[in-house]
Amino acid sequence: MTLQELNQALKSTGMPVAYNEFKGTAKTPVPAPPFITYQLAYNSDMIADNANYLDVGNYQIELYTDKKDPAAESLVQSKLKELQLPYSKVEVYLDDEKLFQIIYQVQLIGG
Repeated sequence: MTLQELNQALKSTGMPVAYNEFKGTAKTPVPAPPFITYQLAYNSDMIADNANYLDVGNYQIELYTDKKDPAAESLVQSKLKELQLPYSKVEVYLDDEKLFQIIYQVQLIGG
């Protein structure tokens, strides 16, 4: 799966999606929660013969909600399962932002 395909799949949830962050302007303000961001956390490429043999990107998909929202979480999790992307999940409450942050960690191989 490519990063572009992941982007399209996340958009198909119906929630706003951006790589890394939303950049609000007067014309297009930052969307209200729930929304999704995603970004490369780190890579763990397979290396053979002193060369990067296979690209392995470890990505964080972050769901932001203003209250605990099991329906939004279920939507993201169902999409990841549909894409056959195994994930791990962490939940954090961001006091300064007054938002829940649900982080899904996935790997994209060769994308």
